[in-house]
Amino acid sequence: MAVSLSADTKDALARELPEAAHCREALLSGLAYYGRSGDAFVTQRNAVARLFRSLLRGGHIEKLPGLRLTRAPVYRIALAPELLTSSNKPAHRCDRVMEARAAFLACGSVSAAAQGYHLEFVLPDETRATRLHWILRALGASPKTMQRKGRSVLYFKDFEAIVELLTIVGAHGAVLHLEDVRALKETKNRIHRLVNTEAANLERTAAAAAAQRDTIEFILNAYGFHRLSPALREIAQLRLSYPDESLAELGRRCNPPIAKATVNSRLAALKRMAQRARTGSAARGNFANSS
Repeated sequence: MAVSLSADTKDALARELPEAAHCREALLSGLAYYGRSGDAFVTQRNAVARLFRSLLRGGHIEKLPGLRLTRAPVYRIALAPELLTSSNKPAHRCDRVMEARAAFLACGSVSAAAQGYHLEFVLPDETRATRLHWILRALGASPKTMQRKGRSVLYFKDFEAIVELLTIVGAHGAVLHLEDVRALKETKNRIHRLVNTEAANLERTAAAAAAQRDTIEFILNAYGFHRLSPALREIAQLRLSYPDESLAELGRRCNPPIAKATVNSRLAALKRMAQRARTGSAARGNFANSS
């Protein structure tokens, strides 16, 4: 089964233990605070459960059957009494970073779906949502907020904001993945634009060629090719013989070859000749009707 970006990011972050003792304490406290359910820490990622046990320096990981929808198992570790209450807001930036990382590990997710990029934190109550909002703002990130099924959600949609936050918490693998996804999307979009532009150009060329053929056929019926100059007669015959070719291609077939601008000039002359013929026919028709 394919591993999601969120799961892969959490597993990678869970393998990284902070070197400083106070950072490890901030990470442990953050995991307990944002991942607490009742009197236990609960997660769906085994790697995150092992990280919490390592920070706790002991404890038993209890594996429980998952919900009917996800079928993923749930891992539960009982919390010591001192971890059941929230600590003060961290004063140092590194501790705030650790708390933000803990929040992502406990209740965060990130995705790069076809409809766009998304990073969110789903929190069970307003108290924890308010504290995390403060933590993120202190790190320079400004999440949007909403309510979903009675839960508070802090989320980001902007690519740069998501990448910046993931970089702050140390999820460098996820950042590289998102950069690859964006590069692939931009390449696909650029190809689509080029294809659409080329299709539009072909459509305009075909419409112009059809109009040119109509003009030449009108002149053929009105005057005959014998009344055209050799240059105009040549380009008219080439257009009728090669209806799908571009002006540049028609120019290369002339003897001697001529530039695209010259082909366009000769076709314009044929168009003016046809307009004069039509104007003259209309005038004669009006005179006959008035008589």
